[in-house]
Amino acid sequence: MKRLLFTTLVFIAFISCKNEAKSEQTEDTGTSKTEERTAKQNDGLTLLKGQFVFYDGAAVLQTHANIYGLFLTDKLKELIQLAEKHKKEPTDMVQVEIRGKITNQKDEKILWENKVEVAEILSVKPIPEDENNVVKLGEQ
Repeated sequence: MKRLLFTTLVFIAFISCKNEAKSEQTEDTGTSKTEERTAKQNDGLTLLKGQFVFYDGAAVLQTHANIYGLFLTDKLKELIQLAEKHKKEPTDMVQVEIRGKITNQKDEKILWENKVEVAEILSVKPIPEDENNVVKLGEQ
């Protein structure tokens, strides 16, 4: 009987201490996250990395998780000019890193569910040959 009572008290004490430590940790991390955020993290823009192509008036960004249609803005025009330097064919994709505002608003021209308005261009480079898995048909 004494063993059961002792075991129960030790178990209750262990659980009580464990909950206090968790609540202290969550309070500490909650306050420090807001202080550690930079100005770029508070501007509402999202960092997107993926393969970009502009062909026949349509601009598309394919990331590892989603496909985005891009709104035609001055920044997109700048991105198109930078991408053209790295393309061999008009349909070639280039590796880009941009920051932009993601939206799901309806648009009569862009039919993709997710759309991005490019706000900042971080990098543009060609896709490495070993990652380029494009099958070309026709004469070579």
